[in-house]
Amino acid sequence: MKYRYNSVIMDRTKILESFGRLLDIMDRLREKCPWDREQTLESLRTLTIEETYELSEAILKGDLDELSKELGDILLHIVFYAKIGQEKGAFDIGDVIDRLSDKLIFRHPHVFGDVKADNAGKVIQNWEHLKTKEKNGNKSVLSGVPAGLPALIKSYRIQDKVRAMGFDWEHREQVWDKVAEEVDEFRTEWEKGDQDRMEAEFGDLLFALVNAARLYGINPENALERTNRTFISRFNYLEEKTIKQGRSLEDMTLQQMDQIWEEAKLNSGK
Repeated sequence: MKYRYNSVIMDRTKILESFGRLLDIMDRLREKCPWDREQTLESLRTLTIEETYELSEAILKGDLDELSKELGDILLHIVFYAKIGQEKGAFDIGDVIDRLSDKLIFRHPHVFGDVKADNAGKVIQNWEHLKTKEKNGNKSVLSGVPAGLPALIKSYRIQDKVRAMGFDWEHREQVWDKVAEEVDEFRTEWEKGDQDRMEAEFGDLLFALVNAARLYGINPENALERTNRTFISRFNYLEEKTIKQGRSLEDMTLQQMDQIWEEAKLNSGK
């Protein structure tokens, strides 16, 4: 079988040769490199997290060359974990690939079976149902949400999973009443000065806003990161402008800083 990208036809045989070469390199590194030989599942874990964030950064920048590089780093970690698993007699890279392939076939009966799914929503719904039926699969819908996920991403995944089971607003516009309700409840606790209740209600408000983002087809993590980058760019402009003027931010009034901030907004086209 052959694939086409960038107007070049890639032969699957060549791709498999490349993967085999990587496995051979991993075997040799594990045998002959002092650093690679010392690594364990635990020592690699934090490095894998770092590599995942670097992959995310390449995606956000839209840098496909960098993306290719970072995907290679992630693949290295997958191969490394599999090598250690093989040494422990637990699994090897073939087991990893076979389990993934079996899972994909099982969870796509509309492709490999006779189940009908004519839209992405139906596919997701089928996916969540099937996950609970798998051997060693999730015992409940939300058990598949990793406990260690950052809170913003976790809330989005929670809402997306229960939506697949039909637990969702009938009309997306209804979510704004919930958002308004949570704002009022936070203000009530703020007026009372109850810090613990303020935190709880603010969490409810954030959860409702994540829900609103999801209902309107917006990924809240991407949206917030976009705002983070915009803020960083404008604040850098503010700092650079004040340095060029021979001034210090600490000595400026908020009104003076706001004037330069507005310049930054104009320069960014917003």
